[in-house]
Amino acid sequence: MAQCEPEPTVPVPAAAGGGPVSHAIFRLARLHRMFAGQLLRRTGLHPGQELVMMHLWELGPQRQADLVRLLDSDAATMTRTVKRLEQAGFVRRRPSPTDRRASLIEPTAASQALRHEVEQMWSQLEDLVTADLSPGERTAALVTLERLEHNLAQAAADPADPETDAER
Repeated sequence: MAQCEPEPTVPVPAAAGGGPVSHAIFRLARLHRMFAGQLLRRTGLHPGQELVMMHLWELGPQRQADLVRLLDSDAATMTRTVKRLEQAGFVRRRPSPTDRRASLIEPTAASQALRHEVEQMWSQLEDLVTADLSPGERTAALVTLERLEHNLAQAAADPADPETDAER
């Protein structure tokens, strides 16, 4: 007996008919970010900020450029994120001992107090996302998501797009 596929939570517009996987990723990302925001609210962090904090807690003080690379972000977004975290008292800047032009971003004691809460929130989010998946399905989902990410990363790294070149 074939397993019934769940219906999308929102209708798929005809214009997205050529990209059902991309449309599903968009919907999933939107819902994931919404739930992350709700769970993070009690910590005073906003979605994305917890990822910066996770790297700082794990790796210690980092240059802002290193955070951009680690999180595959852009400089302007990271500047705003660090500024907001600094205003909230979760990070501080200090001069780099090896490069006078750079400063290091480091977690504060106030942010260290949040670490356990953020870890619990992340586990709760994982439980919400994977609620009725078996361990094998969780593994398969992770493998598929990593493959999709790899495909996009490879496309971003490839300066010549054969589809675009063919249309010229």
